[in-house]
Amino acid sequence: MNMKEQMEQSEQSILHTYNRFPVVLERGEGCCVYDSQGKKYLDFAAGIAVNALGYHYPGFDQALKDQIDKLIHISNLYYNEPIIEAGKKLVQASGMAKAFFTNSGTEAIEGALKAAKKYAYARDGHAGHEIIAMNHSFHGRSVGALSVTGNAHYREPFEPLMGGVRFVDFNDLESVKAQITEKTCAIIAETVQGEGGIYPASLEFLAGLRALCDERDILLILDEIQCGMGRTGEYFAWQRYGVMPDIMTCAKALGGGVPVGAFVLGEKAAASSLAAGDHGTTYGGNPLVCAAVSCVFDIFERDHIVEHVRELTPYLESSLDVLVEKYDCVAARRGAGFMQGLVIQGRPVSEVVNRALEKGLLVISAGTDVLRLVPPLIIRREHIDEMVSILASCLA
Repeated sequence: MNMKEQMEQSEQSILHTYNRFPVVLERGEGCCVYDSQGKKYLDFAAGIAVNALGYHYPGFDQALKDQIDKLIHISNLYYNEPIIEAGKKLVQASGMAKAFFTNSGTEAIEGALKAAKKYAYARDGHAGHEIIAMNHSFHGRSVGALSVTGNAHYREPFEPLMGGVRFVDFNDLESVKAQITEKTCAIIAETVQGEGGIYPASLEFLAGLRALCDERDILLILDEIQCGMGRTGEYFAWQRYGVMPDIMTCAKALGGGVPVGAFVLGEKAAASSLAAGDHGTTYGGNPLVCAAVSCVFDIFERDHIVEHVRELTPYLESSLDVLVEKYDCVAARRGAGFMQGLVIQGRPVSEVVNRALEKGLLVISAGTDVLRLVPPLIIRREHIDEMVSILASCLA
């Protein structure tokens, strides 16, 4: 069966909620993937920032195979060794107190929202609290996550959603202050907005949110689903600012390609929010995914993955800045670490993405006009050079 026939077969049986690129990917190796006809692609999308270690990183596959030979699933009615190990490593890396493992980033957001609401309920003795969220944010597609996603295009077909959400402008502290009331129980923001166009938070903004939350006993939720796990040169992007949240959500790169997420609570939120019976998951934190999480942390530490990102970021940024200087259709670069965006003007960003695909480079978009680059964290200078060369040929 050729690729065209494979894609036609997919459309017959799979619900069309994705406008997929016309390629069937079959295998990966290092920082590259190959389609079912054998064509090679340099991967600067990494499964939407998931495959932090690329493909078949030494030791990762074996850790999963070893766990499959022991246990894949037993439910959260029992303890298992991998979740004990993964939980310890996650709270150590974050410096926070307690973790809850989920199946996805969206589920991590749902848990974080519940924890914030329960904290306020325990504090005040009643429900009816509100959450402040950011315009142009993206937190997921379930009802709760959609409710705090700051893009009406995603929300409107599914309204009414969860009530009690007020939207404010990202990096505008005064707009946040104007929306705080006695009902506010939490403020949620991405440390670096991803789908909205690759916008890092300013230090003034994050520090201001932290101060407001401390002053009013409000919980600060930082969404690190895309920007976390080493992508910005720290384990978690908020560590670059020195501003710790009360609740953090993470997923994507957390499992190195295995579907897993988590929300992590600081001491205050952990002590006075979710209790036994308040939240649960059948699959979340099962032995297989937690073996992956544990192995990812081990590899990050052993092979200095975060330090590598930090060291190579200036070269990546300067290489992308050359494109900004050379091509009129590239208006600007913004981002942090290995989460970069090029603002494309005068032509659809999809045109650049599709041309890159034809030339053997996987890149994706963000917002309406941003070319998003979220490669595996193990790329080297030669990968950056190849990426820039292909993009230059697409932009010329």
